[in-house]
Amino acid sequence: MQLKNNMVEETKSSFAKASEDKGTEKVKVPEKFKKLVEEIEKMNVLDLAELVKILEKKFGVSAAPQVVAAPTTVAPAAAPVAEEKAVFNIVLTAVGDKKIEVIKVVRDITGKGLKESKDLVDAAATGPQVVKENVKKEEAQDNKKKFEAAGAKVELK
Repeated sequence: MQLKNNMVEETKSSFAKASEDKGTEKVKVPEKFKKLVEEIEKMNVLDLAELVKILEKKFGVSAAPQVVAAPTTVAPAAAPVAEEKAVFNIVLTAVGDKKIEVIKVVRDITGKGLKESKDLVDAAATGPQVVKENVKKEEAQDNKKKFEAAGAKVELK
Protein backbone atom coordinates (compact mmCIF):
# COMPACT_ATOMS: atom_id res chain seq x y z
CA MET A 1 0.00 0.00 0.00
CA GLN A 2 2.89 2.34 0.84
CA LEU A 3 4.42 1.67 -2.57
CA LYS A 4 1.10 2.54 -4.25
CA ASN A 5 0.87 5.83 -2.33
CA ASN A 6 4.47 6.67 -3.23
CA MET A 7 3.70 6.08 -6.90
CA VAL A 8 0.61 8.29 -6.68
CA GLU A 9 2.61 11.08 -5.05
CA GLU A 10 5.35 10.78 -7.69
CA THR A 11 2.72 10.93 -10.43
CA LYS A 12 1.10 14.00 -8.90
CA SER A 13 4.44 15.76 -8.55
CA SER A 14 5.32 14.81 -12.15
CA PHE A 15 2.09 16.36 -13.40
CA ALA A 16 2.64 19.47 -11.30
CA LYS A 17 6.20 19.85 -12.61
CA ALA A 18 5.05 19.26 -16.20
CA SER A 19 2.39 21.94 -15.90
CA GLU A 20 4.91 24.38 -14.45
CA ASP A 21 7.34 23.61 -17.28
CA LYS A 22 4.71 24.43 -19.86
CA GLY A 23 4.07 27.78 -18.28
CA THR A 24 0.47 27.07 -17.43
CA GLU A 25 -0.97 29.31 -14.81
CA LYS A 26 -2.45 28.05 -11.60
CA VAL A 27 -6.19 27.71 -11.57
CA LYS A 28 -8.00 29.87 -9.08
CA VAL A 29 -10.56 27.73 -7.28
CA PRO A 30 -13.67 29.53 -6.00
CA GLU A 31 -14.25 29.33 -2.23
CA LYS A 32 -17.36 27.18 -2.59
CA PHE A 33 -15.32 24.43 -4.35
CA LYS A 34 -12.07 24.61 -2.32
CA LYS A 35 -12.98 21.82 0.09
CA LEU A 36 -14.13 19.55 -2.74
CA VAL A 37 -10.97 20.21 -4.79
CA GLU A 38 -8.78 19.52 -1.75
CA GLU A 39 -10.53 16.17 -1.22
CA ILE A 40 -10.07 15.25 -4.88
CA GLU A 41 -6.38 16.16 -4.71
CA LYS A 42 -5.95 13.65 -1.86
CA MET A 43 -7.46 10.78 -3.89
CA ASN A 44 -5.35 8.23 -5.75
CA VAL A 45 -5.65 7.66 -9.48
CA LEU A 46 -7.80 4.52 -9.19
CA ASP A 47 -10.28 6.28 -6.91
CA LEU A 48 -10.42 9.23 -9.29
CA ALA A 49 -11.16 6.93 -12.21
CA GLU A 50 -13.94 5.27 -10.22
CA LEU A 51 -15.35 8.67 -9.26
CA VAL A 52 -15.44 9.76 -12.89
CA LYS A 53 -17.34 6.60 -13.89
CA ILE A 54 -19.85 7.09 -11.09
CA LEU A 55 -20.44 10.73 -12.06
CA GLU A 56 -20.86 9.79 -15.71
CA LYS A 57 -23.51 7.21 -14.83
CA LYS A 58 -25.24 9.41 -12.26
CA PHE A 59 -25.63 12.41 -14.56
CA GLY A 60 -25.69 10.65 -17.93
CA VAL A 61 -22.67 12.52 -19.27
CA SER A 62 -19.28 11.59 -20.67
CA ALA A 63 -15.89 12.94 -19.73
CA ALA A 64 -14.67 12.29 -23.28
CA PRO A 65 -14.17 15.41 -25.39
CA GLN A 66 -16.84 16.03 -27.99
CA VAL A 67 -15.76 16.13 -31.63
CA VAL A 68 -17.66 18.58 -33.78
CA ALA A 69 -17.47 18.27 -37.53
CA ALA A 70 -16.72 21.46 -39.40
CA PRO A 71 -19.62 22.55 -41.58
CA THR A 72 -19.08 22.06 -45.26
CA THR A 73 -20.06 24.69 -47.75
CA VAL A 74 -21.64 23.96 -51.09
CA ALA A 75 -21.56 26.39 -53.96
CA PRO A 76 -25.08 27.77 -54.40
CA ALA A 77 -25.08 27.21 -58.16
CA ALA A 78 -23.98 23.58 -57.87
CA ALA A 79 -26.68 21.00 -58.47
CA PRO A 80 -26.67 17.90 -56.27
CA VAL A 81 -24.82 15.04 -57.91
CA ALA A 82 -26.29 11.57 -57.41
CA GLU A 83 -23.64 8.94 -56.83
CA GLU A 84 -23.87 5.99 -59.16
CA LYS A 85 -23.88 2.64 -57.44
CA ALA A 86 -20.73 0.62 -58.17
CA VAL A 87 -21.50 -2.66 -56.35
CA PHE A 88 -24.64 -4.77 -56.77
CA ASN A 89 -26.32 -7.89 -55.46
CA ILE A 90 -27.79 -10.18 -58.10
CA VAL A 91 -31.28 -11.32 -57.04
CA LEU A 92 -33.12 -14.07 -58.90
CA THR A 93 -36.82 -13.12 -58.82
CA ALA A 94 -38.39 -15.57 -61.31
CA VAL A 95 -37.09 -18.73 -62.95
CA GLY A 96 -39.17 -18.95 -66.11
CA ASP A 97 -39.72 -21.98 -68.36
CA LYS A 98 -36.07 -23.02 -68.86
CA LYS A 99 -35.24 -24.15 -65.32
CA ILE A 100 -32.27 -26.30 -66.39
CA GLU A 101 -30.72 -23.38 -68.29
CA VAL A 102 -31.14 -21.14 -65.23
CA ILE A 103 -29.44 -23.77 -63.03
CA LYS A 104 -26.52 -23.85 -65.49
CA VAL A 105 -26.22 -20.05 -65.32
CA VAL A 106 -26.28 -20.15 -61.48
CA ARG A 107 -23.53 -22.81 -61.50
CA ASP A 108 -21.48 -20.76 -63.97
CA ILE A 109 -21.79 -17.51 -62.02
CA THR A 110 -21.44 -18.79 -58.47
CA GLY A 111 -19.19 -21.80 -58.91
CA LYS A 112 -21.58 -23.87 -56.77
CA GLY A 113 -22.31 -27.52 -57.36
CA LEU A 114 -25.33 -28.88 -59.17
CA LYS A 115 -27.35 -29.59 -56.01
CA GLU A 116 -26.70 -26.16 -54.46
CA SER A 117 -27.55 -24.41 -57.72
CA LYS A 118 -30.77 -26.44 -58.12
CA ASP A 119 -31.77 -25.68 -54.51
CA LEU A 120 -31.23 -21.95 -55.08
CA VAL A 121 -33.33 -21.99 -58.27
CA ASP A 122 -36.08 -24.00 -56.55
CA ALA A 123 -36.11 -21.53 -53.66
CA ALA A 124 -36.50 -18.66 -56.15
CA ALA A 125 -39.90 -20.10 -57.05
CA THR A 126 -41.16 -19.21 -53.54
CA GLY A 127 -39.39 -15.85 -53.23
CA PRO A 128 -36.45 -13.77 -54.49
CA GLN A 129 -33.02 -15.31 -53.85
CA VAL A 130 -29.65 -13.58 -53.77
CA VAL A 131 -27.42 -15.35 -56.27
CA LYS A 132 -24.26 -13.30 -55.78
CA GLU A 133 -23.35 -10.34 -53.56
CA ASN A 134 -21.03 -7.35 -54.00
CA VAL A 135 -20.58 -7.65 -57.75
CA LYS A 136 -19.12 -4.84 -59.84
CA LYS A 137 -21.49 -3.07 -62.21
CA GLU A 138 -20.12 -4.52 -65.47
CA GLU A 139 -20.11 -8.09 -64.15
CA ALA A 140 -23.61 -7.66 -62.70
CA GLN A 141 -24.97 -6.48 -66.05
CA ASP A 142 -23.29 -9.36 -67.91
CA ASN A 143 -24.76 -11.86 -65.44
CA LYS A 144 -28.19 -10.28 -65.78
CA LYS A 145 -28.01 -10.77 -69.57
CA LYS A 146 -27.09 -14.44 -69.06
CA PHE A 147 -30.10 -14.99 -66.79
CA GLU A 148 -32.45 -13.20 -69.18
CA ALA A 149 -31.15 -15.30 -72.07
CA ALA A 150 -32.03 -18.40 -70.01
CA GLY A 151 -35.56 -17.03 -69.43
CA ALA A 152 -35.15 -15.93 -65.83
CA LYS A 153 -35.89 -12.54 -64.30
CA VAL A 154 -33.17 -10.86 -62.23
CA GLU A 155 -32.89 -7.63 -60.27
CA LEU A 156 -29.70 -5.79 -59.47
CA LYS A 157 -29.85 -4.25 -56.01
